[in-house]
Amino acid sequence: MSEEKVLMKGNDAIAEAAIRAGCGAYFGYPITPQNELIAYMAKNMLERGRIFVQAESETAAINMVYGASCAGARAMTSSSSPGISLKQEGISYAAGADVPCVIVNVVRGGPGLGSIAPAQSDYFQSTRGGGHGDYHCIVLAPKSVQECADLTALAFDLADKYRMPVILQADGMIGQMMEGVVLPPERSLAELPQRDWIAGKMQERARGKRAEAVHITSINLVPAELEAKTRARFVRYEEIKAKETRFEYTGAPNGASDADLTLVAYGTSARVSLGAKMLAEEAGIKLALFRPISLWPFPFEALAAVAANGKPLLVVEMSLGQLVEDVNLSVLEAVRKNPGIAAAPVHLLGHSGGMIPTEEEVFAKAREIIGK
Repeated sequence: MSEEKVLMKGNDAIAEAAIRAGCGAYFGYPITPQNELIAYMAKNMLERGRIFVQAESETAAINMVYGASCAGARAMTSSSSPGISLKQEGISYAAGADVPCVIVNVVRGGPGLGSIAPAQSDYFQSTRGGGHGDYHCIVLAPKSVQECADLTALAFDLADKYRMPVILQADGMIGQMMEGVVLPPERSLAELPQRDWIAGKMQERARGKRAEAVHITSINLVPAELEAKTRARFVRYEEIKAKETRFEYTGAPNGASDADLTLVAYGTSARVSLGAKMLAEEAGIKLALFRPISLWPFPFEALAAVAANGKPLLVVEMSLGQLVEDVNLSVLEAVRKNPGIAAAPVHLLGHSGGMIPTEEEVFAKAREIIGK
């Protein structure tokens, strides 16, 4: 990786990192607050000999991604909340056909058209599937412009490694803010992982066989076969849980057991929570911060280990109670693994509609909970 640092918006860093990661085809449709991303791709994909199409709709864009990936390209689309909703059927199709792709969601306030201000209220949509059927997407959540670049490059590699859609979920603040970033090195298309399953390769193997052998599809009208295929995919999901769970823990001075309370947050909320932690330190209050980086797979075991100390957890999110559900499940896991311990109390500080918590607000809520 080059050590040259450049000043970029989060949206631009995602776009440039995608190109450097070997994105060969991008299909999108404009929507705030991710328009800088599609504008960057419009200019730079074509200049570098890649494919860029502004599709007629979000639905068209995700289906173009499906086709380009089946033809062998690293393919990507991006949008914001209501646009991602429109892509859900295509994402489900890609998951059902084991087609790798990257979907960027720069989240805005909802439901409906909502606002163009930052939010985190798409958590359920991304981590619980969003579309129909039994499937998961890997979901990565950056907290900085640097992570926008790093996790974009990772998203393409994970998509290819596990043959599945990967969602990069950045709230609108992360997409719009500017910071210094060290971009990942440029990868040539020739050095990308080989796909022996793509349409052309299947065509070669299918010469002289039935024509339907070349289809890359999610349809299977034999219930037993469809169940077997889905169960095999869930075996792969268990491997992903074991190998690709990511989180960051910023503890109290003397470790987790020393913390008066642990904040749990991701994205912009994690940045705010880190500021609240610093305010607490000045007041002699010990706070820790647990930040999931992979929203799916969620780091249940790691958070359960933190929760086992029985101290309160304060979930800070820009939604009215979505991340908190997985935190509650982590506490149940802590109790299951440590019979007899008291469940750590879980509290929520949530905002919606584009409202962003402040450091002072988080600190005040933490003080209220612990009584200091």
